[in-house]
Amino acid sequence: MFNKIAAALAVIFALLVNFTATTLAQANHLGSGPAVVANPEVIVTLADFEKEVTASKSVKRRPVTFKNLNLKMAGLIFSPADLDESKKYPAIVVVHPGGGIKEQTASVYAYRLAQRGYVTLAFDASHQGASEGLPRQLEDPTKRVEDVRSAVDYVTTLPFVDKEQIGALGICAGGGYAINATQTERRIKAVATVSAVDFGEGVRRGWRANLPVSERIKILQAVATQRTAEANGATPMLVSYVPDTVEGVTEPDMVEASEYYRLSNRWLHPNSGNRFLNSSFDKLIAFSAFGQIDTLLTQPLLMIAGSEAGSRWQSERAVEMAKGSKELFIVQGATHMTLYDRDVPKAMPKITEFFGKNLK
Repeated sequence: MFNKIAAALAVIFALLVNFTATTLAQANHLGSGPAVVANPEVIVTLADFEKEVTASKSVKRRPVTFKNLNLKMAGLIFSPADLDESKKYPAIVVVHPGGGIKEQTASVYAYRLAQRGYVTLAFDASHQGASEGLPRQLEDPTKRVEDVRSAVDYVTTLPFVDKEQIGALGICAGGGYAINATQTERRIKAVATVSAVDFGEGVRRGWRANLPVSERIKILQAVATQRTAEANGATPMLVSYVPDTVEGVTEPDMVEASEYYRLSNRWLHPNSGNRFLNSSFDKLIAFSAFGQIDTLLTQPLLMIAGSEAGSRWQSERAVEMAKGSKELFIVQGATHMTLYDRDVPKAMPKITEFFGKNLK
């Protein structure tokens, strides 16, 4: 019976992103060879990024830990190499995508911002990556938002950070979490997002906002059945964030996501296992990242999205809902995933302008 439940849940989850249930197979037929990139500022592999950061004379990176209630969180601080600890610098906390970790696109943006004079903190979500938290691989939006608050707590303890000039930058689901935190976190003075996704809305409506309500009910029923099974001794069920392989995948964003996360010559990392607990779904469906954006988000907002991204509607929706200072910046030709690495140079000028204006 448990196998039938697992199979049904896999099919339902596949509907959310328009790829088939075969994408839940293990990644043992992955391709090789990233595309040639002419722009030297573009980094498309984890290995090349590590080489650049290690050799950098403009930025220093160091691992840190900080507390989130009773959990120890793992982070990376990026700062200008010539940082003067007797001075005060603006700081930005960078929130990684669902399924991501601090070493991937969150570090890329944190590094580029540090090159421009900011102190930045990229960190692993609680229950994920190198951060503590049981059960492992939980994607709980409430806890993810609390992670952001704890990251802000930590940067306020750094003597060289200006406590009145703290910003947040979130990528993909991290964008939704960053906005949600900023709605009630007055220490965050400005918030920017890249390829933002309200994970809850994405589960409710699907990647391209075309999932019928009937499928949401099926998801909740399947989660309820699986929770009962686990309460009675079944092994906790894990599902994938993105397809493990591109075989049978028709959604372009998911093809790129699979290549980004699952190819060893792209951004594959042992701490990013592409799995989260199925029991996360009921929490996600109940979560609305932009729920009070029209009333409580009074801080400046910048949202960056690719013109070809299937998730573009999420940023458009949030900007339409927001009533305060806001801007939607569309990167022509970019997709959801190219803004993780290839199109970072196209996003950075706008991000730099935004934080330069709002974190003085």
